[in-house]
Amino acid sequence: MTSTTTRLLRLLSLLQDRTHTGRELAERLAVTDRTLRQDITRLRELGYPVHAERGPIGGYRLGQGANMPPLLLDDDEAVAMAVAMGLADNGSTGVADIDATVARALAKLQRIMPKRLQHKVTALRSSTEMGPAVTGSREPDAPVPAETLTTIATAIRGHVTLRAEGTELEPYRLISWQRRWFLVAYSLDSQSWRALPVANLGAVERGVRVFAARALPEQDLVAFVLREIAIAGWEVHARVTVLESAETVIARINPAVGVVEPIDEHSCVLLTGADRLETIAIYLSMLMMDFRVDDPPELVAHLRTLARRYSAATPPEG
Repeated sequence: MTSTTTRLLRLLSLLQDRTHTGRELAERLAVTDRTLRQDITRLRELGYPVHAERGPIGGYRLGQGANMPPLLLDDDEAVAMAVAMGLADNGSTGVADIDATVARALAKLQRIMPKRLQHKVTALRSSTEMGPAVTGSREPDAPVPAETLTTIATAIRGHVTLRAEGTELEPYRLISWQRRWFLVAYSLDSQSWRALPVANLGAVERGVRVFAARALPEQDLVAFVLREIAIAGWEVHARVTVLESAETVIARINPAVGVVEPIDEHSCVLLTGADRLETIAIYLSMLMMDFRVDDPPELVAHLRTLARRYSAATPPEG
């Protein structure tokens, strides 16, 4: 690769970041103002819409053009793009003709991706499952560093233990659901299967011990995670008696809403949870069934407040 080509790629990378003054770009590239102007011209000839803005806060920036020029991605961006497209490339987008387009774009990206990045992408894609996207959520996002996910995915693929939360884990699967990440792992300390929110793990370190795969707690690990979330994964938990059969309630709710236990043919118990009482109240209103809150008392008080507000907002009949 020639020096000029290398410099053009570096210039393109800078322009994709933000607006830069000519002097700043020339200093970053260690070139003269004249060489910089020549490089800007070359990029424009290649189809990159480089805009020049005058004034004290002006400079060069990359804008929108009439055609799609080649993109320049750094390592993290390339991995994120490939993983996102790979998860979308499952025939379930619901948009006509988009699945084939995603597959073509993914194939192009993978062909030019260095081996070291391909290994990261393969590890993440092969270690990840998606939870259902059929329910809304008002819970706050729980972002996870990409490096943490890569560390976990690599350990899953290599059957290597992890150290997190002061315990040793055998990692088996990453589950992505409602903008959150969960790790299905076997805890060697508690000798139990767990569904761990990755955002709460803190520092995750790859161990050195290779382990033999155990029999999974169940074949559907997404369902396992959703049940664990409903029982113990939220800040607030509730026990609700629903005056319908367990079969009726199970058919009505998404598995992530809670665990249903039958009482008799006309009633059942719903164990559910969320990060806020308000969210549980929303879930219960969406049931469209008669229910009674058994616990916690704070949820009972919140529903009474809502009942007063709804009653006051309703004009009298007649």
